[in-house]
Amino acid sequence: MLEAKDGRNAGEDQGNKLLVLQSDFGRSDGAVCAMYGVANSVDPSVRIFDLTHDIPQYDIWEASYRLYQTISYWPKGTVFVSVVDPGVGSERRSVAVRTAAGHYVITPDNGTLTHLKKFIGIEAARMIDERANRRPDSEYSYTFHGRDIYAYTGARLAARQIAFAQLGPAVAIDSLVELPVAEACIKDGRIVGNIDVLDIRFGNLWTNIHRRLLKDAGIHYGDRLEVAIYHRVREVYKETMTFGRTFSDTRVGEPIVYVNSLDNVGVAINQGSFADANGIGNGKDWRISICKI
Repeated sequence: MLEAKDGRNAGEDQGNKLLVLQSDFGRSDGAVCAMYGVANSVDPSVRIFDLTHDIPQYDIWEASYRLYQTISYWPKGTVFVSVVDPGVGSERRSVAVRTAAGHYVITPDNGTLTHLKKFIGIEAARMIDERANRRPDSEYSYTFHGRDIYAYTGARLAARQIAFAQLGPAVAIDSLVELPVAEACIKDGRIVGNIDVLDIRFGNLWTNIHRRLLKDAGIHYGDRLEVAIYHRVREVYKETMTFGRTFSDTRVGEPIVYVNSLDNVGVAINQGSFADANGIGNGKDWRISICKI
């Protein structure tokens, strides 16, 4: 087994050889299949899984959030490859990081690591040497690093063929590109936050308001809340609804405030899509405020 310069063995804690892929490629062509093929060519015993390939095109923020949403449920040592890369082939860095929880992520250094760095922690980072860590005979391919560099290198790391320390030179964690992250707060008696992401299939709103802020504001299950939503500076929604434990705490078709699986505030319609019904989106321009009636 290879010995890493930082004292860890190559593939330490990776006995199951797990590789998890995420991208904005979709499934309508062969891009994801090609990544699978490269990983299997490295070592067919590597077990490959999909986080999602339905990240909206070029949406680095959502890629960052989906990593944060799922990574902690995987065994220590799992290797994640995330490819949402509008700057492919440019001077942006390719990086590999080890999180404070012992997972590995290989990705462009374009903000994809924002949520992991802020909420989980990154303990080591390396710039991938793209000349040494790429699929053989791919040196003239500049637009499919997901296949030629990331899937290939991720599979080698998962298969214990290379140590983390051998991927390239160490880089300062503080130098990793981060997207701006707004902080939820209590202001003038209202909880104010952002709509970070949508629960796509069901149309629920997932905010950055942690459950602790509800407690700090004296809000308890069963309370009636006034919820207002803003797009930039324009108010686009305002209504009262119940704070419930489950969707069944309100009637079918009625809205509800609840705590989602990440311990943050969500807004939903019981058996309906809140986002579709009210034309609500997500991202830095979408704000929400909540207060107890």
